[in-house]
Amino acid sequence: MARRDLSGAVDFTVLEAITGGDDAVGEEVLGLFAQQAAMWSPMLDVREEGWRDAVHTIRGAAAGIGAGALAQACAAAEAADKAEAPPLLDRVRDALDAALADVAAYRHELMLRGLRGG
Repeated sequence: MARRDLSGAVDFTVLEAITGGDDAVGEEVLGLFAQQAAMWSPMLDVREEGWRDAVHTIRGAAAGIGAGALAQACAAAEAADKAEAPPLLDRVRDALDAALADVAAYRHELMLRGLRGG
């Protein structure tokens, strides 16, 4: 997996602008995003009391790394009534999976750059 595997689910220029292009900081931010995704994604179900909190948290984290489609899917789900939310939460999960795949490819590229010394 490498940069060529990116789908476009994450615009990493957003992350690079926030981190000033510092690969170590970028890796740390992406690691935190992956941890948040793992923690909150099990709650992306209307049967979970905190589903709206989960969507809100993922939305903020997504916006911070440049995962625009995920942030938009989260915004739609967060604004929905509970009865309308299930298909919107499906979209959130799909967008989250795509973003996480891009994050994994980008993190792999960061690791390779680190091994090469920049």
